[in-house]
Amino acid sequence: MLLLGMIAYGIYFGASHSVQQLAADAARIAMSGLSAAERQALVADFISRNGAGYAFVNPAKLVVDARDSVADGSQFVVSVTYDASNLPIWGLFYGIAMPGKTISRQSTIRLGGL
Repeated sequence: MLLLGMIAYGIYFGASHSVQQLAADAARIAMSGLSAAERQALVADFISRNGAGYAFVNPAKLVVDARDSVADGSQFVVSVTYDASNLPIWGLFYGIAMPGKTISRQSTIRLGGL
């Protein structure tokens, strides 16, 4: 039971890390955009081209929101939500308390110069 729990949570943590890394990489790409619309287009293009390259992530189940920060206009926020219900861990073992089936992560990057 301990081994199955370690495998289940390992898969989930791997997917969670991939979603966070995807958000961070997309935010880095967005820095090169000159306007909010261009940054959003760069993020969408990056996700569509590279989403499948991250472990345990099905790009069809990703929802991405990229926009200027409401709290601070000098920052750009990329939010990624992933429907993790397709991960094989949900049917692996029913006696373990499992995390939620939606993984939400975001990355914030500062725009402009120093």
